[in-house]
Amino acid sequence: MDKETIKDKYIEAVGRRKTSTARVRITESTKVSFVVNGVDAKEYFKTEGERRLILDPMVKGQKTGEGKIALKWNVEVHVSGGGVHSQSEAIRHGLSRALIIFDPELRGNLKTLGFLKRDPRAKERRKFGLKKARKAPQWSKR
Repeated sequence: MDKETIKDKYIEAVGRRKTSTARVRITESTKVSFVVNGVDAKEYFKTEGERRLILDPMVKGQKTGEGKIALKWNVEVHVSGGGVHSQSEAIRHGLSRALIIFDPELRGNLKTLGFLKRDPRAKERRKFGLKKARKAPQWSKR
């Protein structure tokens, strides 16, 4: 894509995990900014692990060693549903998808890291007659 055509436009992608959904918009910029639901990402995600999780596609996925300079992105995210960790994984999924739309060459790298797979694991629903999804009430002979 031409840099002139992308100047004012953004690339949008959706990422999901469990019940969390993240709409990620990336725009090229001179400095990195990461906004989640109108709040800075450092304020939204309290733990260092979750902050690292959302930045993984930009840090690990980029090809800087081949003379290609890593671009700086203005990232804006609207995320809803699930818990904080689930939301951070949904953001990682959406950000990876958006980066691939911008540069399809990143696909192989991000795919081997497992950032493009929508993790299907979710809590199993509770069935009637049972205490939890699979736990049966205690059986007594008499």
